[in-house]
Parts: sequence; C-alpha cells; structure tokens
Amino acid sequence: MAALLLLGFSSGLPLLLTSRTLQAWMKDAQVDLGVIGWFSLIGLPYTLKFLWSPFLDRITLPFLGRRRGWLIMTQIGLILAIGAMAFQQPQQALQLLAINAMAIAVLSATQDIAGDAYRTDVLEPAELGIGASTWVLGYRLAVLVSGSLTLILADHISWNWVYLIMAAFMLVGLSATFWAPEPRRNTPPESLIQAVYLPFKEFFQRLGVPSAALVLLFILLYKVGDALVNNMANPFLLDIGFSKTEIGAVQGTFGFLATTVGVVGGGAILTKIGIYRSLWVFGGLQALSNLGYFTLATVGKNSLLLLLAINIENLCAGLVTAGFVAYLMSLCHHSFTATQFALLSSLMATAGIVLAAPAGELAKLTGWPVFFLITLVAALPGLLLLPIVAPWNQQAPIAPTSDLLKSDSDNLDAW
Repeated sequence: MAALLLLGFSSGLPLLLTSRTLQAWMKDAQVDLGVIGWFSLIGLPYTLKFLWSPFLDRITLPFLGRRRGWLIMTQIGLILAIGAMAFQQPQQALQLLAINAMAIAVLSATQDIAGDAYRTDVLEPAELGIGASTWVLGYRLAVLVSGSLTLILADHISWNWVYLIMAAFMLVGLSATFWAPEPRRNTPPESLIQAVYLPFKEFFQRLGVPSAALVLLFILLYKVGDALVNNMANPFLLDIGFSKTEIGAVQGTFGFLATTVGVVGGGAILTKIGIYRSLWVFGGLQALSNLGYFTLATVGKNSLLLLLAINIENLCAGLVTAGFVAYLMSLCHHSFTATQFALLSSLMATAGIVLAAPAGELAKLTGWPVFFLITLVAALPGLLLLPIVAPWNQQAPIAPTSDLLKSDSDNLDAW
C-alpha cells in the first residue's frame, strides 16, 4: 500500500502540468481563452495510450521486472521533459510549448499504462477497494502539489522555476519504483500479435459484444460533466477576480482535506455497498457538485462560496475516482492488464480531453452561469446507463485471475 501511495503520486503529478496549471500560466500570459480550451487536446495521448499498451504487455525490459522496468524508464523521461518546460515562454512560442507539453503527456500516459497494470497485478480481488483508494490518495496528493502549490508559487516566483521544482517532485515515484514489491507473475503474450488481439478478444468474449459495447460507452460518458468543469475551473476563478494564491490556498488546504475524506470514505463505502452501488451514489453526487460553481458564477467573487465550491468538487471527485478505478480494475484480466486497463482508462480520459476541448468556446458563447448548467446536463447520459451496466441489486463480477495464456494454451492457436 505504501508503494501504491507513492506510485499514485508519480502518476498524478504530470497531469495538471499540461492541463489546469498550464492553463493558468497561459492565462497569465494573456493567451486567448478559446486557445486555452483547445490546449486540452495536448492530453490526447491519454485517450490513445491503448494503441501502444500491447508493447508493455509483450516486452519485459531487462531490469526490475515486467511492470517496474517501464515505470523507471518513463519516470526518468518525465523528469527531463517537465524540467524542459522551465525554458518555455507561452507568450512568444506557443508551438514549442505545445510540443514540450505533448512529450510530457506521452510519457505520462505510458507511465500510467505501466502503473495501472502494476496496481491491478499486485492486488488481490479483496484488496481492490482499499488499493484503489490508496492509489487515488497518492494521485490527489500530486494534484495538490501540481495544482495548488504551483499556483501559490507562481505568485512569488516565475512559472519557469515552478516547473523546475515540479520536475524534482518526480523523484518520489522514481525512488518508490526501486523498492516496490514485485506483483504476481503472469506469462506475457508470446508475440506482439497476441498482445494486440487477445486482450480485446478476451474482453468482448467474457462480457459479450452488446454488453461490452455499453460498458465502453458508459466509461466514455460517466465523467463528461466533471471534465467540462475541470477544463475551465482555473480560468473561470481567475476571470471573476480571484488571485492564484487565493485559489491555490483553498485548493491546498480545505480542498485537500475534502479530497482525502472523499478518497478514504469512498474506499470504505465501496467496501460496504459494493462497486455498482458506489457508481450510482458517487456519480449522482459528482453531477450535483457542479452547482457550486454555478452559484459562484451567479453571485460573483465570494470567498465563502469559493471555499464551498472547491470543497464539494474535491470531496465528490475523491469519492467517484475511488469507485471508478475499482470498477475499471474489476474488468481487467491479469494476463492483459496493461492493454485492457489502458483501453478502459483511455475512454475515461477521452471525456476530459476530447469531449471537453470545446469548453472554452462554449463558455465564451454562453457565459459562465449557463456553462455550468450545461455541465450538469452533460452528466446525465452516463448516469442513465447505470441500470444497464451496473444494476443496483447486483454485485460487480471480478475478471478471472488465472493465467489465460497457460490455462487456455490448447485454444491459443485457434484464437
């Protein structure tokens, strides 16, 4: 669990450095709001990572095992790429900034492939709830550092130095990878063709094609409303008059406490009521949490409402992430963890990157109050799929943990 906490931190740190934190830097540099919104497409590697995830299932590097070897490689790359952001100037060279940010996103997405596979492989079925919560807690700690701390620092030092400091924080995950316990051993696919084909074959065969298609659609839509808010939260708060220090201080203190309560509470509640019911409860709360920003947009700059909006958002984000990560892990077969989890989490990321990319243009067109009402409506399609993909009175089935490549070796050639 200690390893999962620190590796979750390493996984979460780069995300905001190419999204919300970068948007705040660009806002400071007086970049157009529409351009800032479209910059969320820098996160496309998070939606496409399933394309190269079979390589991580198939190829074992000659050090630290099947999962940790890839973690070390990507973490070293991230230290260099995030450090390179210290030499960028948004107001002068947006293209270079975009290329550097894209490099971070590719490396971060690859780290996520290895980290998600490691977490799923190392946990027993009974540990999914607490394991997911522990990982998410580390992830949210990183969000605190790369989101809140960066905003506070940027009011006192240049953004370039801020990114250099963030590069140093990646040493946390790098050190954890060396002593993290080795997960159970599953036989890797014998060829790259198997690594590409078998994960999809197994997933659709186990769930059935219609059910699998609905599950994938649900994963795509479940967090759309929350993604729209996240894409525009910092530009919105800066736009109505809050300083970076005010935003960072609230996010870094009360917001972090709310996140911790959400993550820990989410794991505990999930253990009691099950994965399916947690998706209902947490998803409904996540949608309603957008009303906090709607109220703030209607009233204007108000410190108490800022505190409430950020706290409610972070509490619900902690709850829903703990439940959703456990749900995704329950869908993965251990022989193909990297590829299957990458596919599922890529769809989840699509909501935050592709579907939320027009958020800036939408906010310009409608104004902030109407925009936040639209985010509430955008959450409904995912919730309406819950009776089909996660019936309230059923328990989530756990994917088999046997070594498919050994137990079904007789059928492998036929597949």
